[in-house]
Amino acid sequence: MPESRPLPSAVLQQEKRRAAAAKPVTIVIFGASGDLTQRKLVPALHTLACENLLPQPFAVLGLARSPLSDEEFRRQLKAGVEANARITPAQCGRWDEFAGRFSYLPIGYDDPASYEILSERLAQLAQELRSHNVLFYLATPPQVYADIVERLGAAGLAQHDEGWRRIVIEKPFGHDLASAQELNRQVHQVFNEDQIYRIDHYLGKETVQNLLVFRFANAIFEPLWNRNYVDAVFITVAESVGVGRRGGYYDQAGVLRDMIQNHVLQLLTLTAMEPPVAFNATALRNEKVKVLEAVREVQPYEVAQMSVRGQYRSRNGGPTYRQEEGVRPNSQTATFAALKLYVDNWRWQGVPFYLRSGKMLRTKISEIVVRFKRVPYLMFPKDYEGIRPPNTLSLCIQPDEGIRLSFNLKVPGAGMRTQTVNMVFDYGTHVGENALPDAYERLLVDALQGDASLFARSDEIELSWRIVDPIQEGWNEGAAPLAFYEPGTWGPREVDEMLARDGLVWATGCTDG
Repeated sequence: MPESRPLPSAVLQQEKRRAAAAKPVTIVIFGASGDLTQRKLVPALHTLACENLLPQPFAVLGLARSPLSDEEFRRQLKAGVEANARITPAQCGRWDEFAGRFSYLPIGYDDPASYEILSERLAQLAQELRSHNVLFYLATPPQVYADIVERLGAAGLAQHDEGWRRIVIEKPFGHDLASAQELNRQVHQVFNEDQIYRIDHYLGKETVQNLLVFRFANAIFEPLWNRNYVDAVFITVAESVGVGRRGGYYDQAGVLRDMIQNHVLQLLTLTAMEPPVAFNATALRNEKVKVLEAVREVQPYEVAQMSVRGQYRSRNGGPTYRQEEGVRPNSQTATFAALKLYVDNWRWQGVPFYLRSGKMLRTKISEIVVRFKRVPYLMFPKDYEGIRPPNTLSLCIQPDEGIRLSFNLKVPGAGMRTQTVNMVFDYGTHVGENALPDAYERLLVDALQGDASLFARSDEIELSWRIVDPIQEGWNEGAAPLAFYEPGTWGPREVDEMLARDGLVWATGCTDG
């Protein structure tokens, strides 16, 4: 394994200058005793602090229903940081200084008196930091989002004349179009759109961001990125685990709401978007919205032809969804989805976008595979069965971040036999395995610095639901039969049948298929 080395010094220095320019801030985490805070948020903050990428000074105030003291809260956080942070306390050596910035306040999310106490605590922290800047982070169950936002507004905490106030809202943002519109309405009653950061951690992954650089900073690829040269696009977000302890939530959500509406459609927008006029939040998000507006709506009579829904079920005593904790014994909820969508615009007209996501699949992987068209005429002898596969470009998002380009070469020796080879770029080899920032590290820095480029806008959220809702409604009405698949496979065989109708197989580039 190659020796790890830090990110290029110029990049770190640039980020440190950005952090130094940021004003002191108080970060308020609602749901501070929960899993997200332990596994993601505080480990990310710790790594950022160790790399001097947080505003100075800063304070973190944790809020939750659990009755914890400051010391108990800090002990919980340390266990999470030791298990999950890119830079551990032992490696950094500054834990006491870091933990000293954390305090805890028990709160009732719908209790007005709790917000009066919160207001007093924020005023005290503002005096200590000499800054009224506050970032609110909702790491709570989504059913309390509206209560928290309403109480923040009623307590006068959403605005301040002497500093900025921002709010980060985790997914899921609604459970369908109507609920997303209602939540947007409730949040907009208290916060302005430029204060709202709807987070999708997939947009913080290095390979996802690099897709923009790859497309728009290289003249050799962008001319090919259209219907004239691209045959199909395949997007996979696969998980090798089941629903775990999330059975109660997942049985109400399903794979369309849990993964397709957010993560997978975000990857589609970045793959299909036009070049923004500049790399800023407004221009970037405008182009993403245009893609979502152009996605052809799946009509009720098309649901069975354009989608496959599946549920994992073992025939030999292995994991079975209907036996998971919190799941109904006769549940029709899909744990796997494969969709065929079209983007009806000049660039992509007629090019199918195949999307799939699911639980208990063969391996955990996220990838985008662009399959190019075949050469118009193959002049070389066909001394093998069939024809060599067409060129593909694969963006490997996780777990092995990188880019792979496949093309055909001559086999050494007599004759003109060909073989397919890969040109591979691997992030881990290039910058070191431990140098790749976690997605939450990047997104927290952006939220603190007021850069909303990698966060979803309200119209993005609603357009995504407009795409997903008709498919979910068709499934609910039985338009596409529920298919079962064995854990450890790539899903139901009906997916192969859907692609076979188009003369295709699912293209992979970051796995063995």
